Amino acid sequence: MGRSVEVAKEGDLAEGSLKQVSAEGHTLLLAMAGGRFYAAEGQCPHMGASLASGRLEGTVVTCPRHGSQFDLADGRMVRWAQLPGVASAISKAIRKPRGLKTYPVKVEAGKVLVEIP
Repeated sequence: MGRSVEVAKEGDLAEGSLKQVSAEGHTLLLAMAGGRFYAAEGQCPHMGASLASGRLEGTVVTCPRHGSQFDLADGRMVRWAQLPGVASAISKAIRKPRGLKTYPVKVEAGKVLVEIP
């Protein structure tokens, strides 16, 4: 079991918003979707773009750089990078497709806490 670290206040994020936060040396993505908070690693595993600059639809975040998509509910990859003019096999060879590491989140006394291993 990890340590719970405060990363935001409950009112810091509006529904459907994304925010980059830091906790115990980790850069994380914090999101509010469906009235719940979600936390995941903050950089896209494809080429390291900040996911906080991406787009959130439901619990799926889209990377602003190449369009990779990840479900913040469980970290699974929904779609890997879409590189214009580059064959899918080459795009996958650049970086092996993988999901995001996610972190448990809870709200206590108005504080958003992320569990860091």
